[in-house]
Amino acid sequence: MAATMSRGRGRRTISEINMVPFIDVMLVLLIIFMVTAPLIAPSVIDLPSVGKAAKQPDVVLQIIIGKDESLTLKQQDQSTPVTLQDLVRAVKSAGATMLGPTAGKAPNSGAGAGANAAAGAGAGAKALVPANNNTAVVISADKSVKYEVVVKVMDVLQRAGVQRVGLSVQLAN
Repeated sequence: MAATMSRGRGRRTISEINMVPFIDVMLVLLIIFMVTAPLIAPSVIDLPSVGKAAKQPDVVLQIIIGKDESLTLKQQDQSTPVTLQDLVRAVKSAGATMLGPTAGKAPNSGAGAGANAAAGAGAGAKALVPANNNTAVVISADKSVKYEVVVKVMDVLQRAGVQRVGLSVQLAN
């Protein structure tokens, strides 16, 4: 019902909206939402799973490739110079000494395994590093070393059955 005012000659309707009741209703709704919001339980998100996370390595070995392409095997605080042919044997023995006396033995390590060890990175070098050995190898190469040398080291380690090989880099400032 429209309110009317009398001003002298006739009646006239008020054409303005009274905002006070509207503001009162909005404040009451705001208070209701503020009180009930903490009571609503947040929805639980069911995230998909991807399987087991990678196990932390038992042993971390570092292979340092110098400017003159010389190889050095570093484990904890000990550094040992090695050649490319002896790299697999050195990684195996370093992993075995860090894990214990029986951890580095391959399942079928007979006379054939010794011949494969002498062959270096030959086809039978996979028997040198046991499958259950969780050894990680990090390659640190000088900036001036050819990429080919780093790839050769990675190839020797891959053929020997080392599954965890990483590269060490320095962050650019």
